[in-house]
Amino acid sequence: MSFAFAAVEGRRDLREFVAFTRRVYGRDPRHVPVLAQQIRGWHRGEVPGVRLHLLRDASGRVVGRTTLHTDAAFDAKLGKRLQLFGLTEFLDEDGVPEALFGAICAAGRAAGRDAAFGPVSLLPNQAGGVITSGYAERGFIDSAWNHPYYPRAYETCGFSRRFESDTWICPATADPEAAFPFDDARIAAEDLVLHRGDRKRFRAQLPILREMLNASFAQLGYYTEISAEQLDRATDGLAHLIDESLLLYLTRAGRPVAFVLCVPDISEFVVKTGGDLGLPNQLRLLLTRSRYRRDAVLIIKGTVPEAQGRGYMRLLSRELLRNVRAGGYEFLRSTYVERANPGSAAQYEAMGGRPLHGYTFYEKGFH
Repeated sequence: MSFAFAAVEGRRDLREFVAFTRRVYGRDPRHVPVLAQQIRGWHRGEVPGVRLHLLRDASGRVVGRTTLHTDAAFDAKLGKRLQLFGLTEFLDEDGVPEALFGAICAAGRAAGRDAAFGPVSLLPNQAGGVITSGYAERGFIDSAWNHPYYPRAYETCGFSRRFESDTWICPATADPEAAFPFDDARIAAEDLVLHRGDRKRFRAQLPILREMLNASFAQLGYYTEISAEQLDRATDGLAHLIDESLLLYLTRAGRPVAFVLCVPDISEFVVKTGGDLGLPNQLRLLLTRSRYRRDAVLIIKGTVPEAQGRGYMRLLSRELLRNVRAGGYEFLRSTYVERANPGSAAQYEAMGGRPLHGYTFYEKGFH
């Protein structure tokens, strides 16, 4: 069977790219689609170097999609020139995965790259990945959910797992003081101040979070520094949705040392709208946001290197759990935590949590 792999050009191609998610998943509520506004922004060139591609069969029917891009900082981090790919979906039909991954690798070889790596949107510390277990459990915002045939297809086509991880789910029933003991006498003794999110000042708080984020994650193998522009894009439209009690950061003698960012889980709304968070749906969500307080999603947390090992994340976790309970949330979900980083998972274990989905990225060398 013959296939054609080509970049998305006109509006029809773009509509087919966006609509292909529904072809793959139907109305399965376990899969949370990527926001259509993000896809259209990439197509408009808001992120230089990202190109959307479609795979068609001999009849012209779309059977797969992906994006292709590169990132010099990630190349430097891993010590090789990588052909990155993302938003990758495909049908479970004869020859389709082989054709799609073959085209991705061919593009990488033609560009002089050393390996293909993905799926990432646009980097591992932003979004992407493939789940490898826990298929009965629904996905959620900022995390992947895919059919069981996905990892099988990657591995049959010669890809190897990288940065294996787990997402987590924790009941909000644990006692905050028992789960996260902290000597409150230290708060005054060490000049510690706990800060909360502020919708009105959210844009002003972003540089503080970015400084801690880059410092605390620099030691992780998959992480590359996030720029102010990247963080602005990632949080665009988030200010009016945040629960101020779930965005916390700690300063010591005026210096930011640790942070945690959670958001209400709006996955159900995103699924209902097919990933369309255009202005009308943003207003609808704003008016109904109180409905989406059953689960919260921990997007990211960290402690700057010079303050690690002092229990500051325990203090933040205690306050977070208090606020999750006070807000009426029943569960706290977490985006993926690398298995090589057990210290990060300890917070969820203390809450009585469990791994939800196995999670991985994939890499295939060209030599």
